[in-house]
Amino acid sequence: MTPQNPSPISAPFGLASVEQEIARACKEARRDRAEVALIAVSKTFDAGAISPVIAAGQRIFGENRVQEAKAKWPALMSAHPGIALHLIGPLQSNKAREAVALFGAIHSVDRPSICEALAKEIAVQKRNPQLFVQLNTGEEPQKAGVAPDEADAFIASCREKYGLPISGLMCIPPVNDAPAPHFALTAKIAARNRLANLSMGMSADFAIAIRFGATHIRVGTAIFGTR
Repeated sequence: MTPQNPSPISAPFGLASVEQEIARACKEARRDRAEVALIAVSKTFDAGAISPVIAAGQRIFGENRVQEAKAKWPALMSAHPGIALHLIGPLQSNKAREAVALFGAIHSVDRPSICEALAKEIAVQKRNPQLFVQLNTGEEPQKAGVAPDEADAFIASCREKYGLPISGLMCIPPVNDAPAPHFALTAKIAARNRLANLSMGMSADFAIAIRFGATHIRVGTAIFGTR
């Protein structure tokens, strides 16, 4: 998809609106705003669209593809110190080296081949990105992620076999389902595996995710506009 560049005024306005909604949701859930990290999902948007959002104070960004991120983010990160980049899309084993080098967090750990590749690159590069296991809470055949009934064993394998310090869980509810049960299930699995972080909630449902304990929300359209 060709990178896009919306109005330089619209994205900061979207960011401000999202921040207001996060504050409201946190207040209603009786949570501290500092407990929720906003990941601005900048996939498909170019540096011209991203720079105004950085200027407005946003420092955490999410990308779906390693190659797209590699093409646009090194220059942006050099110009704006303090940026944290999260990989929120699927990761191929042959991209693990580049992913570990570029991203501060990877939200899509979901199979043994990825665990093996990440463990190798983390050891070689001596970098420690934050790692999330991706769940497929709807057990959708077309979607990546670990099935809920296999999550405990997979998390244990990440820790014990591969030595990966799993930080949390990530989920993307089925588009036609109510998100709350999926967020509740993800939170339950995280709690019994002593995982503190929950990456869940996007533009349409992040307020609900906050109510169920999300520590990271992934918001793109509400900030940058329609892709």
